[in-house]
Amino acid sequence: MSESEETIDFHDALWTSMPVPAFIVGPGDIILAANPAAELFLNASARSLVGVPIFDRVTIDAPLDTAFARVRRDNAALFINAVDVSGGNAAPVTCNIQIAPMSRHDDHVLLMLETQHLSDRLGRAHSLKSSARSAIGMAEMLAHEIKNPLAGITGAAQLLAMNLPPADQELTDLIVEESRRIVALLEQVEQFGNLRPPVRQAVNIHDLLDRARKSANISYAAHMRIVEDYDPSLPSTFVDGDQLLQVFLNLIKNAAEATKGQAGTIRLRTFYDQSLRLRRADGGGNPLPLQVEIIDDGPGIAPEIAADIFEPFVSGRENGTGLGLALVSKIITDHDGWITVDSVPGRTVFRLSLPVAPKERDA
Repeated sequence: MSESEETIDFHDALWTSMPVPAFIVGPGDIILAANPAAELFLNASARSLVGVPIFDRVTIDAPLDTAFARVRRDNAALFINAVDVSGGNAAPVTCNIQIAPMSRHDDHVLLMLETQHLSDRLGRAHSLKSSARSAIGMAEMLAHEIKNPLAGITGAAQLLAMNLPPADQELTDLIVEESRRIVALLEQVEQFGNLRPPVRQAVNIHDLLDRARKSANISYAAHMRIVEDYDPSLPSTFVDGDQLLQVFLNLIKNAAEATKGQAGTIRLRTFYDQSLRLRRADGGGNPLPLQVEIIDDGPGIAPEIAADIFEPFVSGRENGTGLGLALVSKIITDHDGWITVDSVPGRTVFRLSLPVAPKERDA
């Protein structure tokens, strides 16, 4: 490898590993490049950002066009502290902005967003993940030992109920009901910790969605209207069908329970988005063009837990285990897919992005 090639590789690695959102902005304030941190900040792929005016995708509470002109004119970096910045539909966050000239291109500038909010959130998420992993590991070790005596307690309560008057049977019924609830929780913990690696094959997404819809219609989503909005031209995806079905069931159940028994609508939508790619640690990207959205018109996710909704033991429902969405996230991650959520009162959208099955597997 020549010295120039090594320099290019080094620059690519540096650009990819930058921990803050960064954009290269060219003449006309057009985005020429966006690093992985910027993709996460805007929840958009670099491919979809390139060629778009920066102000169409990033809202900044400062006269940035004037700042760009000053940096280009003076060929000197400029810092702006404590400015509200938002991208897409996200709420504004306070950032420190740095704009620097690109030495080899007079009209190109580097825009970097340093956000204390994101740093704090990543720190909290890391701490939460570590605590959650420890809690799940401990729960897995105890689950089997706890389930055995619970089975004995349930059996003893049922025997006692046979010789009690009806007025006293309420207490034994409560013992049985609560014991079974604890067993169900322990089984969820075991399922989360012992999820087998996916056995992938070419699968029709709509077949799985239909199975999930039919199951939901006769059980927990009987009070909901489920609407299908499918793109019939979608190719097969490459997943473990049983595990992806579990994802759909969990998300539909979550949407149905969010209404707390009130009637509502769940919309199952599929479409194709060729621009979306998942950035790998090595700098490459996996295309994830198959999109599935589960949309409900419930009250939405509480803002204080929205950032951590996919973490274990985080739940917005009373008596919720907080393992359903964590399991969903784990399954999608194991399939090299991507899951996001966008929630406001009256509209919550869980979006899954999945790969296409290789042609030889689809055949």
